[in-house]
Amino acid sequence: MKMPALPDEGSLSRYLSEIRKFPMLEPEEEFMLAKAWREHGDSEAAHRLVTSHLRLVAKIAMGYRGYGLPVSELISEGNVGMMQAVKRFEPDKGFRLATYAMWWIRAAIQEYILRSWSLVKIGTTAAQKKLFFNLRRMKGKLAALEEGDLKPEHVAQIAHKLAVTEADVVSMNRRLAAPDHSLNAPLRVDGEGEWQDWLVDETPDQEVRLAEREEMDIRRGLLKDAMGGLTERERDILQRRRLVEEPVTLEDLSQEYGISRERVRQIEVRAFEKLQKAMRNAAHGQARPALIGAAAD
Repeated sequence: MKMPALPDEGSLSRYLSEIRKFPMLEPEEEFMLAKAWREHGDSEAAHRLVTSHLRLVAKIAMGYRGYGLPVSELISEGNVGMMQAVKRFEPDKGFRLATYAMWWIRAAIQEYILRSWSLVKIGTTAAQKKLFFNLRRMKGKLAALEEGDLKPEHVAQIAHKLAVTEADVVSMNRRLAAPDHSLNAPLRVDGEGEWQDWLVDETPDQEVRLAEREEMDIRRGLLKDAMGGLTERERDILQRRRLVEEPVTLEDLSQEYGISRERVRQIEVRAFEKLQKAMRNAAHGQARPALIGAAAD
């Protein structure tokens, strides 16, 4: 499948300009192309499905540009994920290709980043991988993007939200710290491409907005179904401990239910594990790839 030349053969802006030439597909056209590929092996149909979503790949890849890897390599890995998504896409399930492909694109990029970073540096447990990919997002929500160590209150909030230790948060934050770069500094040792090439328009385009909205609707549906499998007490404790901005304390819940704080904590952990398992099973049933550090947010 012939693809546009990646940024290492020119500037990133030139590549972005080139992939914008591929028109977005209307729902009916996308459905017919997907059927042609799935039922008849039409390679031209597959090519159109992939190229019409290259902007989505680039957009997602930009979100991972803080890990010190060449953007061309992130886009290349994302394109592989996009092709895998087209290969496995089932149009009869009723959702758009962009919504489905986002999972494959992110998974491919995340796997590449993990291969590229030293496991000694990021850790090997699922919790540490989750922290690796979510720390910057959490810092952004807390407006804690200043240089140096995080404030103690920010460390505590991030540790609680991501279910990791405060020591892990401090350690990962220091490992991900990077020195400032000149906007004219080369991205690669061969001198091609500059940091300023990454300063692209961050406004989500129509395709990204649609995919993210559909993905959020699917996640809400999975969460709602999974919550239905909990007991009334498990659901109440989980909601009030993990699904609200101001969590209720273990002490308050222990007094309300007439049980120990430790018992409340055990119920919370058990309910969260049941919720995660139910959502993973439901997502797997829709043939989605397992993302690194996926959890019920």
